[in-house]
Amino acid sequence: MSNEIAAGQGMGERPRVLTGDRPTGRLHLGHLAGSLRSRVALQDSHEVFVLVADVQGLTDHFDRPDVLRRNIPEVMLDYLGAGLDPARVTFVRQSGVPELTELTVYLLNLVTVSKLRQNPTVKTEIAQKGFGESVPAGFFIYPAAQVADITAFGAQVVPVGEDQLPMLELTREVVRRFNGLYGPAADGTDVLVEPQALLSASPRLPGLDGQAKMGKSLGNAAYLSDPPDELREKVMGMFTDPAHLRASDPGQVEGNPVFAYLDAFDPDAARVQAMKDHYRAGGLGDVKVKRHLLDVLDAELTPIRERRAAYAQDPQAVMTLLREGTQRGREVAAHTLAQVRAALHLTEAAARP
Repeated sequence: MSNEIAAGQGMGERPRVLTGDRPTGRLHLGHLAGSLRSRVALQDSHEVFVLVADVQGLTDHFDRPDVLRRNIPEVMLDYLGAGLDPARVTFVRQSGVPELTELTVYLLNLVTVSKLRQNPTVKTEIAQKGFGESVPAGFFIYPAAQVADITAFGAQVVPVGEDQLPMLELTREVVRRFNGLYGPAADGTDVLVEPQALLSASPRLPGLDGQAKMGKSLGNAAYLSDPPDELREKVMGMFTDPAHLRASDPGQVEGNPVFAYLDAFDPDAARVQAMKDHYRAGGLGDVKVKRHLLDVLDAELTPIRERRAAYAQDPQAVMTLLREGTQRGREVAAHTLAQVRAALHLTEAAARP
């Protein structure tokens, strides 16, 4: 085991970041605004691990595992297209790191059923998916599995949206309880690292249809890989203010997804504010605003599409990046797991006279 891995740091002692996505579909503009751009920025100053969370994806796709298999290469292309540099980022396939499953089992003893039941993300998704009382146990405990992911990689920083803060707080609680119960490692340091949240600068983007959430399963998303004509069709069909029937009418900016997207992607904040003022006062039509948004998105997505297409020319090389990153990720997780097993007296080395 290398000293870098054992120290919980790497690549020049840079702080370690863990982030990732379930490969249930291609990545969309919500991912770009909410996480991908911050990951690209972090790779300059942090050691970034990106988890392709296919095991977590099985919690609500257990009857459709082929969906995950098909989308893993697509998600990898989206990562690379967005600008994540394989020379600075480690991509890890979750199912290739069995240590995560073992660590989840140990940490479940430090998480109560009531804590899982009260998790707002779990509650919301149970309702959205219509599980009722038939919620799969694997889905119910996935916040605990996320705790294992974060702690296995020794992540010091975890980029999250506000809706994910309860998950990170659960991680912090489990880390404190574990370290308090089982004491320091042999070298005197804490066994598990307590992570800090890095909040996204962009609020969650609404769907193209005006719904609160953009989602792959909701059919209201624009994808990083959408060709220009498809993106144009989606943008021009976006929901706006239903009461804004004529360009001369005053319009509602709040709750209008077109302006939410401009806030997220137009680099000229003063220009966006001027458009909002004009729209509220009347005299600015929806078509003109949408055309401007389309120009902004095309400028953002054109280099992403070009990089994605270049990597797509050699799909085997892309999957090799994932296999090699998974091996490094497994080495890191195995070191953490060995320390956890020692702290729990599950190894001969941990036995005391």
